[in-house]
Amino acid sequence: MAQGARHAVVDDAALAATDAARYTYAPDPLVALQQLARHHRRQLIIPVIGITGSNGKTTTKELMHAVLSRRYRVQYTTGNLNNHIGVPLTLLSIRPGEHELAIIEMGANHEGEIELLSQLAEPTHGLITNIGKAHLEGFGGVEGIARGKSELFRFLARTGGTVFVNTADPLLPALAAPVGQRVSYPNAADTYPAQLQSATPQVVLRLFEGTVVTAQITGGYNFPNLAAAAAVGAYFAVPAADIAAALAGYAPTNNRSQLVRTARNEVVLDAYNANPSSMAAALTSFAARPVSAADQVVVLGDMFELGTESAAEHRILGELLTSQGFGTILLCGSDMRYAAEACPTARYFPTKAALTGWLQTQAFSHRQILIKGSRGMGLETLVSLV
Repeated sequence: MAQGARHAVVDDAALAATDAARYTYAPDPLVALQQLARHHRRQLIIPVIGITGSNGKTTTKELMHAVLSRRYRVQYTTGNLNNHIGVPLTLLSIRPGEHELAIIEMGANHEGEIELLSQLAEPTHGLITNIGKAHLEGFGGVEGIARGKSELFRFLARTGGTVFVNTADPLLPALAAPVGQRVSYPNAADTYPAQLQSATPQVVLRLFEGTVVTAQITGGYNFPNLAAAAAVGAYFAVPAADIAAALAGYAPTNNRSQLVRTARNEVVLDAYNANPSSMAAALTSFAARPVSAADQVVVLGDMFELGTESAAEHRILGELLTSQGFGTILLCGSDMRYAAEACPTARYFPTKAALTGWLQTQAFSHRQILIKGSRGMGLETLVSLV
């Protein structure tokens, strides 16, 4: 209060009693925040799109915002405020009469969390990017992940909402089946088909009405994210030319699939997050580039929140690295030792400090470099060294 706050909701009844004009008592201020957000949501009569998924949900959200903003005044989740605190804050930032559409990103690391967030946001539309191996520790396996993420679809099935279905994901069509109103992408028979033309390095795709878009985002694994944004835009009647312009104009700046050209090398910076599914997709896409494997450098950090599966999943990653034959493989973090055991050609560093020290002695030039790891590794600081 001394720093300028106008009011506080507190769980201290005695404190609240001292100054009712400045304090409101609530047994649980977090529950109070959530209930207030739900009350505010119920005053809105605009479409609310909920988005979740194992990989790509933030990138897809940003792309959707870029597309939909071509026609509507859109409020959306900023940064990574996608949990039981961030979702209420986003909902409370929606201004009636000003915003015409909202996009709410929903993150989860255990079953039941998406259901809670759906009850708060009460989405009218929903999109699940994919089902992959993320937060295995909390979900207990891919089956748990599918059940948890599909809570969004089940909410919309109960409430008569509409879902956008990525038919390229092997699990999503069945999970979406109970929902009466479905919009599909990106396969040829879908509502809004799209085709991946190239990903070397930027993604080039053909949209449903024939327009070819060259995106500023790298990696073939981002094709479904671009296709999702195009499908949502088309569903909400954004003109095709505006959809194409929005996709082409979007430039990632959040350590997700960024293409960074340093003085000596070309870097794919994807250091915001990592899990077995996103790692495999990034490596496969990177290996497909039309350059010599000897000129490719892979820098990988630990994948977090894998629980008892961490050692096994890191070993699988090491086996994948061995099969790709990259010229230089640098592995960093305590659990990456398991990947190193399965990839004898890799150079292993137990800490980022050790890797930093080694990179400072190197002079890579004219190389293509992939940097990827979980958020806690903070590998984006390595860009200045290459």
